[in-house]
Amino acid sequence: MSTHGIEEFRGVVFYRHDYREKDLLVKIFTDRFGKKTFLIRGGKKPRNRLKSALLPFTTSTYIGDIRDGLSFINSAKDTKTFWTITNDIRLNAYATYILSLVDKAFIDGESLNEWFDKSLMALSLIDDALDPEIITHIVEVQLLRNFGVQPHLESCVICQRTDRPYDYSETYGGLLCDQHWHLDTHRFHASQRAIYFLRLFSAISLERINSIKIKATTKSELKRIIDQIYSDTVGIYLKSKQFIDDMDQWTTKLQPPDQTTNSDNPEN
Repeated sequence: MSTHGIEEFRGVVFYRHDYREKDLLVKIFTDRFGKKTFLIRGGKKPRNRLKSALLPFTTSTYIGDIRDGLSFINSAKDTKTFWTITNDIRLNAYATYILSLVDKAFIDGESLNEWFDKSLMALSLIDDALDPEIITHIVEVQLLRNFGVQPHLESCVICQRTDRPYDYSETYGGLLCDQHWHLDTHRFHASQRAIYFLRLFSAISLERINSIKIKATTKSELKRIIDQIYSDTVGIYLKSKQFIDDMDQWTTKLQPPDQTTNSDNPEN
């Protein structure tokens, strides 16, 4: 990418690192220039005027000097921090994983296209107390194509039927209807409820979601399915995902055995 010079752009802060004695390196997802790392001179000073605009999970409209290497920020306005995410370790973990996935799916400087707005919407929904696990699963499924994996979820990959029970086959790269299950003995053997939500997640717009109600057993199955797809076909396992998996194990050990669950009924 060629040098742009002074530009105005929207961005969301992913992370920041100390640099030298008084400076910061801040990675920001931008709406126009993809992912960029910015050098903030004096960023560690308590009275730095950009301090509130450089916090993780903060979105602003920035004015800065966009360069091929390290870029610079001159000012910021319309700053908003997702405080619920910032102050909740569980929500923070899911939000970090979502941005880590987007970070992995695009190279620095490459346009994020619709994924800038999708990332912001995912953070906003989590900050508004919608189920972070389901929001994350939607992001995971929809990001598959950016990792070069585009499972066929519209119909049976063999006969294109759309009115039969389905199962997921990695061998065939998508759904098999019950008339063709015999073709893959290693298919996922997933429930029809889980397959329904997998298909829904691939197509639903985050902007249309205003509530989520899915049984814990279905969420567990969806996690198993999506984790296997990522493990077998994408081949990544991020540290932020490891933290979530470890955190879920802590939660499971602390939950009483008579936990109630909601019915499967996502509203959109």
